[in-house]
Amino acid sequence: MSGGWPGGQACMPSAQMALDLVNNRSDILPDYELELIHYDSMCDPGEATKLLYDLLYTEPIKIVLMPGCSGVSTLVAEAARMWNLIVLSYGSSSPALSNRQRFPTFFRTHPSATLHNPTRVQLFQKWKWTRIATIQQTTEVFTSTLDDLEQRVKEAGIEISVRQSFLTDPAVAVKNLKRQDARIIVGLFYETEARKVFCEVYKEKLYGKKYVWFLIGWYADNWFKIKDPAINCTAENMAEAVEGHVTTEIVMLNPETVRGVSNLTSQEFLAALMSRLGGKNPEETGGFQEAPLAYDAVWALALALNKTVAPLKAKGRRLEDFNYNNHDITSEIYRALNTSSFEGVSGQVVFDAQGSRMAMTLIEQLQGGSYKKIGYYDSSQKNLSWFGNDVWIGAGPPADRTVVIEEYRFLSQKLFAAVSVFAGLGILLGIVCLTFNIYNGNVRYIQNSQPYLNNMTAVGCMMALAAVFPLGIDGHHVHRSQFPVVCQFRLWLLGLGFSLAYGSMFTKIWWVHTLFTKKDEKKEKKKQPLEPWKLYATVGVLLGIDFLSLVIWQGVDPLHITVEKFTKEAPKEDLDVLIQPLLEHCSSEKMNTWLGVVYGYKGLLLLLGIFLAYETKSVSTEKINDHRAVGMAIYNVAVLCLITAPVTMILSSQQDASFAFASLAIVFSAYITLVVLFVPKMRRLITRGEWQSEQQDTLKTGSSTNNNDEEKSRQLERENRELQKIIQEKEERVSALRNQLAERQALRNRRRPSSGQNQNHNAQADPKSLLPPPGYPNPTMDNHSMPPSFSNSSNLYPAESKMGRNHCHNSQIPLLYK
Repeated sequence: MSGGWPGGQACMPSAQMALDLVNNRSDILPDYELELIHYDSMCDPGEATKLLYDLLYTEPIKIVLMPGCSGVSTLVAEAARMWNLIVLSYGSSSPALSNRQRFPTFFRTHPSATLHNPTRVQLFQKWKWTRIATIQQTTEVFTSTLDDLEQRVKEAGIEISVRQSFLTDPAVAVKNLKRQDARIIVGLFYETEARKVFCEVYKEKLYGKKYVWFLIGWYADNWFKIKDPAINCTAENMAEAVEGHVTTEIVMLNPETVRGVSNLTSQEFLAALMSRLGGKNPEETGGFQEAPLAYDAVWALALALNKTVAPLKAKGRRLEDFNYNNHDITSEIYRALNTSSFEGVSGQVVFDAQGSRMAMTLIEQLQGGSYKKIGYYDSSQKNLSWFGNDVWIGAGPPADRTVVIEEYRFLSQKLFAAVSVFAGLGILLGIVCLTFNIYNGNVRYIQNSQPYLNNMTAVGCMMALAAVFPLGIDGHHVHRSQFPVVCQFRLWLLGLGFSLAYGSMFTKIWWVHTLFTKKDEKKEKKKQPLEPWKLYATVGVLLGIDFLSLVIWQGVDPLHITVEKFTKEAPKEDLDVLIQPLLEHCSSEKMNTWLGVVYGYKGLLLLLGIFLAYETKSVSTEKINDHRAVGMAIYNVAVLCLITAPVTMILSSQQDASFAFASLAIVFSAYITLVVLFVPKMRRLITRGEWQSEQQDTLKTGSSTNNNDEEKSRQLERENRELQKIIQEKEERVSALRNQLAERQALRNRRRPSSGQNQNHNAQADPKSLLPPPGYPNPTMDNHSMPPSFSNSSNLYPAESKMGRNHCHNSQIPLLYK
């Protein structure tokens, strides 16, 4: 009997050794002698095709084909059914070969590469990894293995974050692994490509305590030390890059000292094989690891053929009757192989329904440049035998990704404490102002300032200042579940506080503008008393609008916690972690829409308040005697609010700056409002002693005059003093004119010596000459027609300073009217 053998350096001697033992056994095929015809296909499907043609069309007839590599097995097994040939492989691991529809007569003593995957998944779970990456050489065996791994890790809840492949040059694939922060990497490639991959790994620094590589275990033990002209890395570079990687390998040599069907233990087999190899180093001998599988493959074939002798004899046939058209003998051999079960040097040899070997998996780790066994895994029993001698470069198994530590950003406690102190002092100031206004509510000056509106202003300022405290409370102070309550306190305190404080001031300035800036035809209405209920109704309307809008907002789209994520930050220490800054916000689904409505309404109200304050700056009224102070307060509040609102929206991601702007704007607005409205009143009452009520003032003075009458009396006294000053100026002018008349009279007397004639002439003068020029009043007016101050002016001067009207010369009279 003959078998075709495209084998390796160690597998062919191993198979020949098995064949010799079989031929020497009298209990196995006593009437037959097996012959091994072997060729080296060099794992090249093209070369294998040529060799297959030679084997099929040269004598003797082959009964079984035994390829080695997966690529060659794929070609041979797919074609073998056309010649009714059984294919038994000792080194093929491609999962694609498990397809019975495509490869109906294929068996293998080398387990499928997918047998590594349950072991890998078990290790991922042991080391608590839920994120892996893969890099593969683009061949069918590795592609199908990776497809199976992807399905298994998905069922185990493990994610393949990066999947890279390459044909000949792995440089780009390795760079992508680095870019995608791959940490746990499964590599599927042949030995020659493995050296290329790890040369690039060394260049990209994709090794060390942060990384773990999983490789195939059937490479030679010194694969990374072999000088390869295809790479430009030294042996030291390669040793550094591969240190600590883990391999999974099918158990190809029975770890137990058990004599199998060949009457050899695994150690005795190795000794015999080394003798046949002539003392060659196993690490430098290709196929050395698969040699036990080749040995057991020959034994499996011999036992199967031996098992077919009896059934064929019952049918009147023999094995030597086989030809490439005989399907019956092929079926008997297939049935015999499918039911094989024996103890070989590689362990228990059993084939599954797909013709693949079932075996345990050996787990090894490269420690100090040499492979150490760290465990076994039996996938059929799901049993992991762990030795506990795994070694890591770091403190333990690395994380499967960069550990991201979520760190919430909280408000600076020093800033919060400082602003809280100012807010607390502001609330105390508001209490003082409110108490002062209530206590002195009967004082006329306070009554004329509409004290109830001022009380509302004080209460509104205190509510706004109280909003500073929830504004600074965050996750540092309260649990996350309680944070929405804090959000509600912020909104309602600030909203209603603003409505009370600003609404009461706006009401004052609105009514001042309405009553005292009308046209002349409406001046009579100014004398009508201001009804307080209209003021309170205006404040109520403004407060009701805010209250209703807040109720609708919180009913339709209530505030809740949202978390803002920032760019990850690397700590200064050399740790494999990143800091993920987080910031909690009070927000709702349509926050921008609600803020736009509220800010738009409040903004228009602030601008209107500024306009009304400007329009009424020159108005003087006793009905609302502090409207100018109210206007000043409106200016300050409006400017602060119009600046702070957009700034806080821009700085919302900076918790300290945002809180500082918002809280200080509230504090300054409240302080300015309280100081401007109440401090002048306190100062007036203290400096003037106007602490008494109207009734107390009446009892003390014994008169019914009030503060308003006293003010009118002082006004009249000021007017009288001004008129007296004017009279004095006129008298001085009259005295000067009299002196001029006297000088001119003396000059005329010197020019006219005859005083008698002049006297007669004066006596006969025309009375009309004594009349004033046209347009001037008649000088001979009765005293009662003159103002009292002028009619009594003669009492203010001495008698010698007076000059009667008859003492004036008639020609000088007109000068008095110029």
